[in-house]
Amino acid sequence: MSNISKVNIENFKLFDGRFSLVLNPELNIIVGNNETGKSTILEAINLALSGIINGKFIKGELSQYLFNNQVEKRYIDSLSSSNPISPPSILIEVFLESGDYAYLEGTNNSERKNSAGVSLKIEFDNEYQGEYQELIKHEVLTIPIEYYKITWQSFARQTITSKSIPFKSILIDSSSSRYNNGSDIYISRIIKSDLGEKEKVDISQAYRKLKESFMTDKAVLKINERITESAQISEKSVEISVDLATKDAWENGLTTYVNEVPFIHIGKGEQCLVKTNLALAKNSSKNAGCILIEEPENHLSHSKLNQTIKSLVNNVNDKQIIITTHSSYVANKLGIDNLILLNEQQVTRFSDLDSSTEDYFKKLPGFDTLRLILSNKAILVEGPSDELIVQKAYMDIYNGVLPIENGIDVISTGLSFKRLLELAKKLNKKVAVITDNDTNYQLYIVKKYEDYWNCNHIGIFADKREGLNTLEPQFADANRDNFPTLCDVIGIDFSRYNGMIPISNYMKHHKTDWALKVFESKVKLQYPEYILNAIDWINE
Repeated sequence: MSNISKVNIENFKLFDGRFSLVLNPELNIIVGNNETGKSTILEAINLALSGIINGKFIKGELSQYLFNNQVEKRYIDSLSSSNPISPPSILIEVFLESGDYAYLEGTNNSERKNSAGVSLKIEFDNEYQGEYQELIKHEVLTIPIEYYKITWQSFARQTITSKSIPFKSILIDSSSSRYNNGSDIYISRIIKSDLGEKEKVDISQAYRKLKESFMTDKAVLKINERITESAQISEKSVEISVDLATKDAWENGLTTYVNEVPFIHIGKGEQCLVKTNLALAKNSSKNAGCILIEEPENHLSHSKLNQTIKSLVNNVNDKQIIITTHSSYVANKLGIDNLILLNEQQVTRFSDLDSSTEDYFKKLPGFDTLRLILSNKAILVEGPSDELIVQKAYMDIYNGVLPIENGIDVISTGLSFKRLLELAKKLNKKVAVITDNDTNYQLYIVKKYEDYWNCNHIGIFADKREGLNTLEPQFADANRDNFPTLCDVIGIDFSRYNGMIPISNYMKHHKTDWALKVFESKVKLQYPEYILNAIDWINE
């Protein structure tokens, strides 16, 4: 199977300077917070392979907004200094492998590596050097894009066009649709790529017959006579017709229908599903080796998303897929071993995760895996009551500030600590675990987490007193000097629940209820020491 092995991106949109990404031959799931460059990667790959951006050819879309903001700012600032820098350039390189691409092979890439691939560069055209020198004598506020050129070449130093690149990409973005004379350009391009040459000729001829029929219609003939009379342009006639200026005119004039409804009028979720299935169709594999999918979860119901993911899973062996997502469901279902975490132009991979951990998250696709992956720091707790108490303790210590406001996500994980800790260990992410000792501290804490005690960025916190085996007796014990206040806060009668055991038993049977009342109360209570230690440690 042909595939993209690597992409280099320089100064394009969100990437300040050089960014390189090595890709898996089959499935790649790119995750990251907003503004980390996920979409930029897909856009860059598609631009280098098709010459198209924002649905149009790059020559018509050239602007300073394609450049990274910081790159532009440094350039503009330098012009008023004693050491002005040259106009910046954009470079996108796509390395290809496992295909018959000998005529694309050479060393015309930034790595001087003998490889097959294509390079697209947006750079200053030295033919305008004289005009440029006059321009910078005055105040310049933006990159002078009017003096730029586009150099699109193979690694063999041959000028290329979209038709001369055998390896194609298809970009599917469910968050927006781009239309060309009423038809979505992406689906039109997918359908065109799936047609044989004879089929394209047949459509073109049928479209021409439609034009001839239109032009000979009596009503149209009368209308064109009147238009010509009204226009009075010398002796030349002016008339309305069907555009047949090029052999591919039918592409812009025809609209795709789904169940007799124009494609642009069906739901966004259905649009995404149709585009994805068409792109994955076997006939398209001859032309499109790489499917680029932008956040498929947008506009999709759970059932439609499940259909889309099923299509991807069943067809992943036929094409290379690069997908961006914020959805834990998508990441878990497709396999977190295929995850690529993007953060501040740094890449972390999950390809060497334990297979049992991968299987675990695939079986529980609803588990919020990405919440840990995308957090700055995290506190893992067993359930909702633990989460409420930890949040409240944190707020009491930090004057009402929630942990998340300080970049700390408190996550209720059930009993999946070790699964998430494997991710945390891989990410070198600071994570605290707050858990019960379940009456055997040595077995359920020391032994269970023995692989993590020596990890400086992972902390395990539990009460060592085995008689206080869960949060409820531990919390009651922390407030043993003020049981009446505790009872008042959680809404029980102290005269009826007078003592450690009755109070903790009530709390065990009303787990979330008592914790929610503590969280909402303005009365300050005491908290178990192991919880306070965890909060102190996570903030070190």
